Amino acid sequence: MERLSGLRLLEEREGEGREAQRGDYVIYNSRIFLNKGEEVRIQEEQIRSLPKDVFRVVDDTVLLDHTTRLGSRQTIAGVEHALLGMKVGGYRRVRISPHLAYRDKGVPGFIPADAVLVVEVWLRAIVGEGKVTLP
Repeated sequence: MERLSGLRLLEEREGEGREAQRGDYVIYNSRIFLNKGEEVRIQEEQIRSLPKDVFRVVDDTVLLDHTTRLGSRQTIAGVEHALLGMKVGGYRRVRISPHLAYRDKGVPGFIPADAVLVVEVWLRAIVGEGKVTLP
């Protein structure tokens, strides 16, 4: 993983195949925790409003499929940098400083301003050069 000030790798399991790189569309799952360990949970009303093919349940935890193009700033910088270099089926747990997350704004009702986050990221697929790589 690229060393970036404010992003620290806590745990990693390597996947298979090629590494995700800037310009790739990727599908990933994530779980977000506040630095003291409290999980930022997906709300029941959010789950009910989504199509069933964009989420899965693992060990009683709902994981949403997110799609982003790496390098396009469609997700927080810390998650995007964590995804760079990952392989399909891989996992990373990272600590993200506020300047690479939600800064002094936070997400009202979910993430406080200036929050340090611990994020678990699973790379589900890489969509690049017209091909989809799935586990």
